[in-house]
Amino acid sequence: MNGVFAGTSILYFLGCIALGVLYAWLLYQGDKNLNKKLRYGLAILRIIGVAAIAWLLFAPLIKTLNYTLDKPVIIIGQDNSLSIGQIKAAGFDQKSYEQHLKKLQDKLSDKFEVKVYHFSDSVKDGLDFKNQGKLTDAAAFFQKIRDEYTNRNLGAIVLATDGIFNHGENPLYSINQINAPVYTVALGDSIPKRDVLISNVNYNNIVYLDDDFTIEVQVQAFQSNGESATLSVSQNGSKIQQLNIAINGNSFVKTIPVKIHAGKIGVQKYTIQLGVLPNEITTKNNAQTFYVEVIDGRQKVLLAAAAPHPDLSVLKEAITLNKHYDAKLALADDLGSIDPSKFDLIVLYQLPDAQNISANFLERLKLIKKPIWYILGANSGINAFNKIQNQVNLGSSNGQVQEIYPDFAKGFTSFSLNDQDGKIFASFDPLLSPFGRLTVNANVSSVFNQRIGQISTQQPLWFFTNDNGLKAGYLMGEGLWRWKLSEAKNEVSESGLSDLISKTIQYLSVKDDKRRFKVFTSKSAYDENEAIQFNATLYNDSYQAVNEPEVTLQIKNEAGKVFNYTFSKTDNAYQLDAGKMLAGNYSYLANTSIGGKRFTASGSFYINAVITEYQQTTANHQLLSTISKQSNGKLFMPADLMKIGDEILKNENIKTISYEDRKYDELINIKGLFALILVMLSLEWFLRKRNGAL
Repeated sequence: MNGVFAGTSILYFLGCIALGVLYAWLLYQGDKNLNKKLRYGLAILRIIGVAAIAWLLFAPLIKTLNYTLDKPVIIIGQDNSLSIGQIKAAGFDQKSYEQHLKKLQDKLSDKFEVKVYHFSDSVKDGLDFKNQGKLTDAAAFFQKIRDEYTNRNLGAIVLATDGIFNHGENPLYSINQINAPVYTVALGDSIPKRDVLISNVNYNNIVYLDDDFTIEVQVQAFQSNGESATLSVSQNGSKIQQLNIAINGNSFVKTIPVKIHAGKIGVQKYTIQLGVLPNEITTKNNAQTFYVEVIDGRQKVLLAAAAPHPDLSVLKEAITLNKHYDAKLALADDLGSIDPSKFDLIVLYQLPDAQNISANFLERLKLIKKPIWYILGANSGINAFNKIQNQVNLGSSNGQVQEIYPDFAKGFTSFSLNDQDGKIFASFDPLLSPFGRLTVNANVSSVFNQRIGQISTQQPLWFFTNDNGLKAGYLMGEGLWRWKLSEAKNEVSESGLSDLISKTIQYLSVKDDKRRFKVFTSKSAYDENEAIQFNATLYNDSYQAVNEPEVTLQIKNEAGKVFNYTFSKTDNAYQLDAGKMLAGNYSYLANTSIGGKRFTASGSFYINAVITEYQQTTANHQLLSTISKQSNGKLFMPADLMKIGDEILKNENIKTISYEDRKYDELINIKGLFALILVMLSLEWFLRKRNGAL
C-alpha cells in the first residue's frame, strides 16, 4: 500500500509555503524580545501551520493503493452416491483411493486455495465416502461453483465420479459456463456386467374402487441372452400375478403391462419382483415397491329432468370428462325410484316443470341438504320454482321467454375464468330465459350477467349463492346445445363450455371444510430422499386462526414404531419438518387443546423407495472424457490420482492474480492533521508569551 498526493498543482503547494514564509517574516522580523534561535524556531512553526491551513483550503486528495493477491481456487468434488459404493472396477482399492485423494488435497493446498465438496442429490462441504446418496446431480455441483466462485480466481475443478447422472440436467450443459479446466477421475466400471433389473414402473398414485388399472413395468437385462426371468406382482405381501420373460439379447429392454383390480379401499402396497439370475452384479434392482391409494371418491351427480333435451347431453358429456365425477340422467318416469340422498349434487333441469309431474321427487329433495344447480327454461314451472327455494324469485312469465346473451361479470373469483373466455361466450347464440322480473334474496357470485340485445344489465344469468355453507347454482336459461354448436363452427380446440360446466359442478359439489383443527402433509406420496412436511391450522370458537396452544404429532410406521414431534409456530398456524424417513406406509395423529376442548386430526402418507442408483450399473467414462476435453482438462483413472496435482502445478494458466485497489480521500478528512496544527500553533503561542512577545 502506498499514498501520493493528487488533485492540485505543485504550484499551489509552493504558494502556500510562500504565504507561510511571508506571514512569519511580518510577525518576527522586527521582534527584538526573542533571541535569534528562538525566533527562527517560532517562525518555522508559524510557516508550517499557516502553509498547512492554506493547503487544506484547496481540498487536496490523497491516493491510496492496495494490492491484494488472489490465489487460484481448486475445487475437488467427490461423488457420494450409492452407485459409487456398489459398483467398483476390478483392482480398485477404496481405502487407498481415499488416502490418495486426501494427499492430493494437501499437495494442492501448499500453493492454492483448495475447497472440497461431496455431492449426490445435494451438495455439501468436505469429503464423505459413505456413498449413501439416493441420486446423482452433478449439475447441482457445477451450479454451486457458479454461484460461489463467479468472481473468484477459479483455477481448476477435480471431479471424481462414475459418469452416472440421474437427476438434474446434463452436466455437459454447465461446462461452458465455468471458465476452468475440469480434471475428471473415472470411478466405477465401464464394462457391462450380467444384470436383470426393473428400470421403471409407471402407475397412477390414486385409483378408484372397483376399477381396473394398468401399471407398466420396464424390464432391462444385460449380458443375459437366452435366460428366462420370472416377474411377480404382490399386493400387501400376497402374490396376485406371475409371468415369465424370455431374454433375447445382451442388451434387452421390454415394457410389460400388468392389469390390476382395485378391490379394496385404502393405501395398497405393491411389489414387483424379478427372479435372480446366477452371477448378477447386484440384486438390489430386482425389486421395486410402490403404493397406490384406492378411494371411493367419485362424486355422484344426478341430472334430473322432466323430458329429454339436447342440453342434457351437453351437461352429461362435460361432467363425465372429469374422471372424479359420475353423472346419472333421470327423466320423469325414473324420478320416482331415485333416492336423491345418494348423490353429491343435484342438477334440476327445468324442474319443477310446468305440469309439476316431478312433485313427489321434489318433496323428497326438500328433506335433504344437498347442493342444487337450477337450470330454467321454457318448460319450467316458475311458481313451483319460487316455492322450493328462497334465494331467487322470478316474476310470473305466463310461459313467455326472451333471448338472453351472456355478459361476463367482472370480479368473479369462485374459479378461474379470464376476460378472453368471457369474450368468446359473448359471441355465442342467446339462451331462452323465462320472461319476468328477477329478484335475488342473497349475496350473488355471478359468472355472467344478462344482456338483452345490446343492453347490458346487472341481472345475473349464471350465478351462485351460499346459504350457511349450502351452495346453490342458477342458470336462468336453456340452449347450451347452441353454444356447443357455436364452438364447433368456430373450430375451438378445447371446449370452454365443457370447462365452465365442469368447474361449476366441481365448485358446487366441493364441501366446505369447517373443521377447527386441520393437519395435512404437503403431499400424499414422497420419495425416501425427501423431507416430510406438515402444516396445521387451529381455529377458535369464532373460527379465527390461532396458534397459542402446543400441537403434538405422532407418526407410526408399518411395524408399529412411533415417532413423536412438536409443531413449530408460524404467524397464525403451525409447521413441522419431520425430516427424511425410510420407504413405507405411515399414519399420523395430531393432538391439541383449546378452550378446554381437545382436538385430534389424523391422516396417512407413504414413501416410495428410490432405487435409481441401482438402475444403471455401467459407468459412463465417455461422458467424463467429453467434459474434460470441452473444458481443456484431462481424464484420469483412480490409480493416477496424484498425477492430477502435477498437471495443475504445471498449467501456466493457473496462477495468482494481483488486484490493485485505488482509493482517493480528501486530506481535510484526516483528523490527526488538525491536531498536529493545533499543537504547533499552541506551542508557538506558549513560547511567545513565556518570552514576553506580544
